[in-house]
Amino acid sequence: MNAESDERAEESAGGQEAELGSRAPEFIKSRRSLHVSWQVGVFIVGLAVVGAGVVMLPLPGPGWLVIFGGMAIWATEFVWAQLVLRWTKRKVTEAAQRALDPKVRRRNIILTTVGLVIIAALLGVYLWKFGFVMPWKIDQ
Repeated sequence: MNAESDERAEESAGGQEAELGSRAPEFIKSRRSLHVSWQVGVFIVGLAVVGAGVVMLPLPGPGWLVIFGGMAIWATEFVWAQLVLRWTKRKVTEAAQRALDPKVRRRNIILTTVGLVIIAALLGVYLWKFGFVMPWKIDQ
């Protein structure tokens, strides 16, 4: 057996990941021109969704979520997008497992608490030195 079939056997044994390739209906895959048209349509829709997500990054909105949604649209048809999504899911799962580690959680809680204490102290010094004064003048 080669490495690719070993990898697919492990994936199917674990039942975790689906087969790579197009998920278009069979009648579309049976005709080459129809399948290419389908792929172009999927690519354009995915590109529009990813583009909207990129626009949402600096603007209000769930930018990364929309970008991953566009990648999921592309993954219905393109192997490269399926591989990118698998890699992303694996990295997010690893990060979540690391974040749930008790030592890491304790460290994060301590760092957050120290940061909040520092911010509160700086705010207290500012209020003690300058008082509660707005930077603009409303009375005028």
